[in-house]
Amino acid sequence: MCGLAAVLARPMAPPVDAAALTRSRDAMVARGPDGAGLWLAPEGRVGLAHRRLAIIELSESGAQPMASSCGRLRIVFNGEIYNYRALRAGLEAEGVAFRSGSDTEVILALYRRHGRDMLPLLRGMFAFALWDEDRQGMLLARDQLGIKPLYVADDGKTLRAASQVKALLAGGGIDSEPDPAGHAGFFLWGHVPEPHTLYRHIRALPAGSWLWAGAGGDVAEGRFFDLGAELANPRGGPAPGLRAVLLDSMNHHLEADVPVGVFLSAGLDSTTLAALASECAGGRVRTLTLGFDEFAGTAKDEVPLAEAVARHYDTDHTTARVTAADFAACRDRILADMDQPSVDGVNTWFVARATRAAGLKVALSGLGGDELFAGYNSFQDIPRMVSALAPLRLLPGLGKLARVVSAPWIARFAPPKAASILELGTRYGDAYLLRRGLFMPWELPQVMDPDMARAGWRALAPRLALNGAVAGIAAPRLKVSALEMSFYMRNQLLRDSDWAGMAHSLEIRVPLVDVEVLRAVLAMTPLPGKRDMAASARPALPAAVLGRAKTGFFVPVAQWLGESSLRGWACRVYGSPPSPPAP
Repeated sequence: MCGLAAVLARPMAPPVDAAALTRSRDAMVARGPDGAGLWLAPEGRVGLAHRRLAIIELSESGAQPMASSCGRLRIVFNGEIYNYRALRAGLEAEGVAFRSGSDTEVILALYRRHGRDMLPLLRGMFAFALWDEDRQGMLLARDQLGIKPLYVADDGKTLRAASQVKALLAGGGIDSEPDPAGHAGFFLWGHVPEPHTLYRHIRALPAGSWLWAGAGGDVAEGRFFDLGAELANPRGGPAPGLRAVLLDSMNHHLEADVPVGVFLSAGLDSTTLAALASECAGGRVRTLTLGFDEFAGTAKDEVPLAEAVARHYDTDHTTARVTAADFAACRDRILADMDQPSVDGVNTWFVARATRAAGLKVALSGLGGDELFAGYNSFQDIPRMVSALAPLRLLPGLGKLARVVSAPWIARFAPPKAASILELGTRYGDAYLLRRGLFMPWELPQVMDPDMARAGWRALAPRLALNGAVAGIAAPRLKVSALEMSFYMRNQLLRDSDWAGMAHSLEIRVPLVDVEVLRAVLAMTPLPGKRDMAASARPALPAAVLGRAKTGFFVPVAQWLGESSLRGWACRVYGSPPSPPAP
């Protein structure tokens, strides 16, 4: 896990500014405190920079930017390739010689053999920039499910890329004009939805995609993985048992030259991972739990059950407690560490801090289990709502009329969303917006500049994007999975894990967000659920875990702030409380 920055200056642009590239690199020092590298092409038209968090191949032979053995390729890479040993063995059988034990060198060797056709072969979380001297171009790519971020700014003269938006801004030379879609998207969702950022001229490279930028100005882009297509057309063929699939993922995600720990809550996802890690690791696994004094003695307190699970699997366990005073002392730093605004991630920030303090550089998270194994209530609620309200599609104006008429008086005794049920409850994408939206579309002009809100809504076209995400997917469960994975998981959970973990130089791995696990699960009939996942643990999970009602993982941020909900926290994250709507 690292931070990368890259610059390609085309003929009409001045040469790469080494000082600016260094500023971008060193704005990400927390992402890579173990080393720093910089390479400029002799003619000054290409620059690559890197901050290193050493996880695989701890020696200097794993340092970046890394050159191929032929010297014609150079790469900066963020992430881990979990199947690099198998890929390396295949290349060695073809006569390729390696100088290091790093997964980075495997990417270079694969590209030299296959070009960008090597991208589907990579199993892991990754984002990289690779300079090809022979073809005079730079290849940018991002992993299939969007675990690792990569941001791009291209004004037609100079292309810049980095692991963080703030790193791009630190380098300078980028127009910082605000993007209305990014700002409106934050209030709509509680995060800035991809590909938007808060800045019109900075975009996220889409998950499972590549971008080729030629030195002469030619640009091409494409996808090597499409989540919607995978869900719409699951690959057939015999599938191994779920336990074998999860053990395989665990073994791959334990690949490291440093110890790997596990975030442990009382939920099925993390307890199952703790069991699998204990079985695969060949030694005592380090586990960490976050506890809050406000929840002590209530059903929301994860600590007692998590500690019981730790004893059950004989892990080396740490419980870290967070108080309101801790949050008050750290609030400004948390906001500064966010690469883009988010209403979530506070829990991950604190547990990552505790994990790093315990001496670990890598931890496993159960993120993705609810999206893959249908753990959220949305998997029941959305299909039920759409089924009940589908006849209203024949009267498309009725829902909007009902919302306009009822909103003023409904707001007096019910949440604002209640006014939009008839308008947004008839299609999967619309119903998902109703469920996950932090503010409703019609509230946006009340919490941000009204003109920016309207321009942002038009540019986002969220209802079109949401309903498009489920096009061609037949099964209701897979429709909801497509929505949860493409929007909430990718834009909120994975991004929060990245910035919150990297703030403490901690790599967070997600064994349940894995392309091979996804494909294996989709091939199973019937589709397995959370109980099936939990049944893979050996010995079996404690009965208290299996019998515990799902509560979600709560952080008392609203209580600490004196707010009634995260809607108020969103306004604080954005910069200031919203102005009251005009009478």
